[in-house]
Amino acid sequence: MSDTNQSNGTPNGQKGPIIPKSANEALRPERVPDPPKRSRKARSQMVIFLNFLMTLVVFVVIAAVAGTYYAFSVYQSPGPLTTNTNFIVRNGAGLNEIANRLESNNIITDQRIFRWLTTTYLHGETLRNGEYEIKAGASMKDIMELLKSGKSILYSVTLPEGLTVRQIFNKLQADTVLEGDLPSALPPEGSLRPDTYKFTRGTKRTEIVDQMAGAQKKLVDQIWDRRDSSVQLANKQDFVTLASIVEKETGLADERAHVASVFLNRLGKSMRLQSDPTIIYGLFGGEGKPSDRPIFQSDLKKETPYNTYIIKGLPPTPIANPGKDALEAVANPWKTQDLYFVADGTGGHVFAATLEEHNANVKRWRKLVAEKGEDPSSIAVDGQPDDGTTAPGSGAQQKKKTN
Repeated sequence: MSDTNQSNGTPNGQKGPIIPKSANEALRPERVPDPPKRSRKARSQMVIFLNFLMTLVVFVVIAAVAGTYYAFSVYQSPGPLTTNTNFIVRNGAGLNEIANRLESNNIITDQRIFRWLTTTYLHGETLRNGEYEIKAGASMKDIMELLKSGKSILYSVTLPEGLTVRQIFNKLQADTVLEGDLPSALPPEGSLRPDTYKFTRGTKRTEIVDQMAGAQKKLVDQIWDRRDSSVQLANKQDFVTLASIVEKETGLADERAHVASVFLNRLGKSMRLQSDPTIIYGLFGGEGKPSDRPIFQSDLKKETPYNTYIIKGLPPTPIANPGKDALEAVANPWKTQDLYFVADGTGGHVFAATLEEHNANVKRWRKLVAEKGEDPSSIAVDGQPDDGTTAPGSGAQQKKKTN
C-alpha cells in the first residue's frame, strides 16, 4: 500500500485538494467516539458503598459544624431573663440538676446546650454551690462563668463586742439564712470573737461558731504575746477575763486603756474590783440583765462567784466576749495612779486617784441623777460605800454606774 491519504489520494502529511461538501453534508454532525467502557472495578459494590460513606461523612461534618455554630451562638446570646433573679445551687448538685433547674426557671432556653458547652468550658472544674444573682439577659456562658467563680451572694451577721456566748447564740439562731443547729454545749465565755461575719446561703451555724472561736484564739494569742511587761496577770484566762470587764464598763474607745489601768492598779493593791457588770453576770448569767432594771444597793450584797464587791481578785471566768480594743487596752494600759472612776453624765467618766476626789465626783453624779427625777439613794454606784467613808481596799470603792 502506498503512503497516501486514502480519502483524497495524496501522500500523508501533504495537503490535497479541497473537496467541496454539500450544505446537508456540512450540517450533518460528525460521529462522536464512544466513551471508554467502565472498568469492572469501578462498578463494584464496595466502591459504591465507599462513595456513599464519603458523601454521608461530608453531610455529617457539615451538619456538625452548623450545629456547633448554632449551639455556640445560642450559648453566648442574651438569655430570656427580663429582671435580675437569685438562683441557688445546692450543695452536691450536679450539672444535670443545675441545667434542668435553670431551664425550668426560664433562666436559659436549652438545658442540653448548657450541659454540653458548660462541660467543654469547665475542663474538669465544677460549678460551686451557693446563691447567685443572675442579671437580666445573662447568656448561658455568663451564667456558667458566675457559677464557676463561686462569687455567690454574701450575707452577714454582726455580733458586737460585749455579748455573752448565750446572747451570740440567740442572734445566730434568729438568723434565717444560716442553717443547722447550734452546738449543744456552750463554748467557754470569752472564747468567741465579736465581729461581722460574711457567709453564703447554706452556711451552717456551727461553721460561724467555729470561725469565731478560731479568730478569738488567734487574736488573744497575738495580743498576749506583745503585752506590756508591766501587766501583772497570771495567764491568758485572767487577761481575757479582765478585758471582758473593761469591755462592759465603757463603750468609749479612748477610755478603755484608762479604765484598764484603774483595774490593774486595784489588783496591784489587792483592792476589790467592785465592777457592776460582774454583779449583773452573777445575777443574770449569760442571758443578761433586763434593760429596764437598775442595779440596787441590795444587789451589792448578793453572794455570787462573780460579785467583785465581795470576792477578791478576778471572777472565775470572763463575763462577756471582749473585742480587740478591750484586749489591747488591758495588754497596753495607760500609766496612771487612778483607782476610781464614775459616770460624768455625758456618756464618759471622770477618774480619780484618791477617795476624796472620787467622792466629790460621785456627789456631782448623784446630783445629775436627782435632776432627772430618779432616786440616787436606791441605785448603786459601783461600790460607793453607804456612808462615803470606807477606806481604799475595804471593798467599797467607787467606779461608775452601768446600765
